[in-house]
Amino acid sequence: MNLKDAYNNFKESDNFFISLTRDLTSVLLAVLIFASFSYLVFGMWTPMVAVESGSMEPHMNVGDIVFIQSIDRTQVITYEEGMDSYTSFNSYGNVILYKPYGRDGVTPIIHRAMYHVEEGEPMWEGGPAAPHAGYITKGDNEVTNRYYDQQGQVSYMLPVKEEWVIGVAKYRIPYIGYLRLMLPSF
Repeated sequence: MNLKDAYNNFKESDNFFISLTRDLTSVLLAVLIFASFSYLVFGMWTPMVAVESGSMEPHMNVGDIVFIQSIDRTQVITYEEGMDSYTSFNSYGNVILYKPYGRDGVTPIIHRAMYHVEEGEPMWEGGPAAPHAGYITKGDNEVTNRYYDQQGQVSYMLPVKEEWVIGVAKYRIPYIGYLRLMLPSF
């Protein structure tokens, strides 16, 4: 039996195990193609996150899937810088995904980069000096996020260091993230 005959036999077989192998191979190939495409476009193998809270409403809602571009492939434009001519998600500047306090293994935060401070500068008007350079961040929801993250519990008194930033939010798809939110974490 030559290779072409073996392939046709594999492709057309009704045998349960061959059919299962064929289906699993198809799924694996589709995942590999999607992951490769994601890496080429966004610089990340898994460029999507599900929004878990209402802190970014009305621009991002619970259950939205947000595509993130790796920080290695883009730069952060803050709210302050964007006021000249740049908007994303219906407001000035970029929405960033970052590791709170730089910790791995915790749920990342997706909030807007409001402005950048250098070490020793006040973190906000009349506020304490920044212990290091970084971004001052805030959720877009004016009801639940009246203050900067650095004034509250999210990143208390610590600007977001550049190395804590995972990436910049680029696109969102409403509702699809509910599937991810219903699954248990692994």
